[in-house]
Amino acid sequence: MTEKELHISMTSGRLSKAQVDVLVDQMSPFPELAEQLFNEVLLEDKEGTFNASWTFDNLMRKKLDYLLPFFGTFVGSLSCLKTESCIRPLAHVCEMVCVAYFKKKDLAFVKNITDEQLEQMMTCCFDWLISPMNMAPKVFSMTSLYYLGMKFSWVHPELKQVLLDTCPTGTTGYQNRAKKTLDKLARLGV
Repeated sequence: MTEKELHISMTSGRLSKAQVDVLVDQMSPFPELAEQLFNEVLLEDKEGTFNASWTFDNLMRKKLDYLLPFFGTFVGSLSCLKTESCIRPLAHVCEMVCVAYFKKKDLAFVKNITDEQLEQMMTCCFDWLISPMNMAPKVFSMTSLYYLGMKFSWVHPELKQVLLDTCPTGTTGYQNRAKKTLDKLARLGV
């Protein structure tokens, strides 16, 4: 697949889940296309569409390490996102990165991601968690922040307070994840 073919795929109408799966399979042998796909996400954010962000999320589920060569660009762009259709999949990618870095301790992530980049991601996750948007980005953000608190000690107390303040008004899914996160924090003594 070429960059031009990728662009055409992203801009030729709404993609079905089956089409996304086919695109991800076609892109998998070409790690260099991941950055081009991310650039398509940034273009979509301005247009309010979500083919690229959905495809990017699905590609990252299979090939998260493809993100590493442009991780600085990725985290530097998170704060510029405006469309929830783009924020949701990228919040999920942040969660996957945190799991790879903190839970799995994947050396490719631990060695190639700086504290400054983690701080940029943390800032965006807090912004998404406290913003008036749909619950999915918030749920992904609270999990990311739980893991980021393993490195940055001030995060856990702040996360706990936000969850205590917002849990009663959240959706059932939000309340469930918040309760699980609060239970984990309690086990850590927070």
